[in-house]
Amino acid sequence: MTDTKELIKVNNNQSWEEAFENESWIAPMVNIYESDNEYTVSAFMPEVDRNNIKVKVEDNSLIIMGRIDYDEAINRKYILNEYTIGNFYRKFNLSDTVDTEKIEAKFENGLLTVTLPKHERAKPRTIEIN
Repeated sequence: MTDTKELIKVNNNQSWEEAFENESWIAPMVNIYESDNEYTVSAFMPEVDRNNIKVKVEDNSLIIMGRIDYDEAINRKYILNEYTIGNFYRKFNLSDTVDTEKIEAKFENGLLTVTLPKHERAKPRTIEIN
């Protein structure tokens, strides 16, 4: 069995770009659901601090990233370690029905929730009959 410390380079002083190149990244578990007015993306990112989350829209994609504290995570004396240690990264293509100017995000208890409002033209509407 390979030691986890050998697999992961630790340097929490790196920029996001440097960390993306040098650190381990895994996909968070995600739920995506839709209502008449919006799409919601919920991503589970345990051990990520609110200050270490990045949500951005780039090239018609939603990108979510969360960084853990490698030093602390790797140096624990694990009795049982069932999940992979790593930062979180996920990228989703956005539909043109999403109003990217109104996207909101919140983070609570390890769960990042991103709300993607629909453009008015994409929302269902009832047509009155005259």
